[in-house]
Amino acid sequence: MKIEQIYTGCLAQGAYYIESDGEVAIIDPLRETQQYVDRANKENAKIKYIFETHFHADFVSGHIDLAKKTGATIIYGPGAKTNYDIHEAKDNEIFKLGKVSIKVLHTPGHTLESSTFLLLDENGKEHAIFSGDTLFLGDVGRPDLAIKSNLTKEDLAGMLYDSLRNKIMPLPDDTIVYPAHGAGSACGKNLSKETIGVLGEQKKTNYALRANMTREEFIEEVLDGIAPPPQYFAKNAMMNKSGYDEFETVLKKGDNPLSPEDFESMANQEDALVLDVRHEKDFVKAHIPNSIFIGLHGGFAPWVGALITDLKQPILLVTPEGKEKETVTRLSRVGYDNTLGYLEGGIKAWENAGKDIESIESISANEYENRMKREVIATLDVRKDGEYKSEHLEGDHVQHFALDYINDNMNTIAKNKTYYVHCAGGYRSVIASSILKARGFDVIDIAGGYAALKSTDLPKTNYVCPSTL
Repeated sequence: MKIEQIYTGCLAQGAYYIESDGEVAIIDPLRETQQYVDRANKENAKIKYIFETHFHADFVSGHIDLAKKTGATIIYGPGAKTNYDIHEAKDNEIFKLGKVSIKVLHTPGHTLESSTFLLLDENGKEHAIFSGDTLFLGDVGRPDLAIKSNLTKEDLAGMLYDSLRNKIMPLPDDTIVYPAHGAGSACGKNLSKETIGVLGEQKKTNYALRANMTREEFIEEVLDGIAPPPQYFAKNAMMNKSGYDEFETVLKKGDNPLSPEDFESMANQEDALVLDVRHEKDFVKAHIPNSIFIGLHGGFAPWVGALITDLKQPILLVTPEGKEKETVTRLSRVGYDNTLGYLEGGIKAWENAGKDIESIESISANEYENRMKREVIATLDVRKDGEYKSEHLEGDHVQHFALDYINDNMNTIAKNKTYYVHCAGGYRSVIASSILKARGFDVIDIAGGYAALKSTDLPKTNYVCPSTL
């Protein structure tokens, strides 16, 4: 028996490859599926099953493409209804895989069809659970993402409580836990940085598995502090339920080199968004007018999903050399399949063609402090709510303007002001600055973010541990 976790940091997502005696099961595959086929071929094995723990909201799964390539059966838990062929498993149904077995445990709560897959070894012993978003390390899945459900989040939280108590917690303490996500995912609140754990340890440390916890206490605690889900979640879940274009078609369309002239013409004709995915230091120095920055090296796909509201938005790319296919791939993982091409030769080719270039003024934290001594300047803190509440610059001139909700809060700022923008380290502030600049606002970026501002003598609120907020 072989188990491999295939972890993708940008999405904080774990897919799984399980092989026994020449037969393979893939659990929660990513959009690009050739990697799983290649793994199976290397082992002289055949992919027999594709298990989906639920209708994922934070990424588009590759189950449909993988089934077409391999003939494998797609398996969902009870209640899953799709626009393509699947096997809708019954609770406790068992699937043979070589010398091992996989048992379906219906664990509704995160969503109605959510299921945990229990791996039984060659001797029939409980070896591991692939818990999807039902159980994370340190947390459990948010119960507010069910598609078109008449149930409230309180109803779903109650279901999750029952699933954990009746299906998960009775399993042996030495059962290995393979969750769908780790820290960085918006599918839970307090996910661990660890991506593989043991159930007994979770029973001791995970607040949601606390002994003698009442149903009412669980519902209150699991719902406390849940931020609204990113706007793309419901759209990705529907794509996973209804179907999508083949990944190879999307990649071929997007991996299209364009001259500066063709790039500019297409941007105008197609009303395309110019998305610049280089490093923020490169973007502030020189970029195409009205382009938006979301750098590949940061939380790229989740920020694209949070900020670009139309999955069908035509997109043109400015990328580092050699990163064109990667960018198209990572966009497709969250359902942005309408990439039209990329600027061949990058920003240098644009400049050499005599096209207009713009920049964003970026200053150090010390320079910001010096300017503050001369005048009070409007400042936008674009960090998340918890970051801002834990510690921030003091003063009425500082406005919390979370990047997550920038599209909803444009009416709270004015175009007759210059805004100094900071985040925690410099990545998100350039995203925010690019959006504001493209919409006609005057912005100056504070390089290094709050990490750099902390070293100044500017007044700050007293630190409060986020866990006590």
